[in-house]
Amino acid sequence: MQRCEIESKAAFDHIRYAQLWEDADVLTEALGDCAGGTLVSICSAGDNALAMLTLDPEKVVVVDLSPAQIACLQLRIGMFRNLDHAEFLALMGARPSTKRKALLAKALAGAAPEVQAFWNALGDEVAQHGAGGVGKFERYFRIFRTRLLPLVHSRKTIDAIFVPRPKAARQAFLDRRFNTWRWRLLLNVFFSRFVMGRMGRDKAFFDHVEGSPAQHVARRIHHAAVIGEPAQNPYLHWIMKGTHGAALPMTWRAEHFEVIKSRLDRLDIRPGSLEAFISTGEKADGFNLSDIFEYMSPGVFAQVYGSILRASAPGARLVYWNMMAPRRVPQAFADRVTTRSDIEDRLKPRDKAFFYSDLVVEEVKG
Repeated sequence: MQRCEIESKAAFDHIRYAQLWEDADVLTEALGDCAGGTLVSICSAGDNALAMLTLDPEKVVVVDLSPAQIACLQLRIGMFRNLDHAEFLALMGARPSTKRKALLAKALAGAAPEVQAFWNALGDEVAQHGAGGVGKFERYFRIFRTRLLPLVHSRKTIDAIFVPRPKAARQAFLDRRFNTWRWRLLLNVFFSRFVMGRMGRDKAFFDHVEGSPAQHVARRIHHAAVIGEPAQNPYLHWIMKGTHGAALPMTWRAEHFEVIKSRLDRLDIRPGSLEAFISTGEKADGFNLSDIFEYMSPGVFAQVYGSILRASAPGARLVYWNMMAPRRVPQAFADRVTTRSDIEDRLKPRDKAFFYSDLVVEEVKG
């Protein structure tokens, strides 16, 4: 498999995402029945790989180019092993806490020395913002939330976003109270390609993006605020308020805590690209590919996609997201997969991680 373009263009020595901005509820339902199978997941912050354990696979192979992102998963493993659920939420930042440094030390007990050193260096930031708030992307949203959003909307208006209301009332709230000229100006500036490329995502991630990021964000906010129910959206809550409300991401919810904890030994962490799995000759029954194809040129995307098919068992599902660069099965492989439009159409309206414009579910033919 050709060395991924993004590997030579972007830095991987820092945490880019300290929590997952993809909806694990959608991912796990899209993967279907995987009991006893082998699953492969891009690591990112580790939340989705952990959520995949609820599907009762034999193992989940986790790959990532970034040692920092793998360190996020390794911390979570320690949290599941050494903390209770309330402590987990406090350390992640989903709930306020003054005890995060002590919880961090507790979670790191038994971790490899390099993992302990990595997280201890971030101890002050973790204490202030939680382990789920220390990534580049989360800092970007924190600047937005704390410095700029108050210039546009009052705390009362922000709180009102999360008051449950019917869809028509959500549309009216957006139109009459929220979508002001100041809000539109903020979107156009803060979510521009220039600002996002320097403060949010690595600028190399925009090499194959089409259109205006600000206009894309505006469309996706409409999805989150009107099509979805904001009161049930943990991602929107974090962006606007810096913690989670009553709604939590799947991996962080109490009902999954003990199941994930009991299956941690099924994780198989392999630092590196997808080649760390594909080169072994193993076959996977499902892939969580995050949005990695968005960072590839069409030619490299086709090459990587073909290598994934060679490592796929019959009936395996490939699940991935597009934000702004449209990617679906390359034409050369169209006869080898079935696009599961039925699953996509059912799950897209429920996808709470609203930044992505497309959810793709493709199934390898037998």
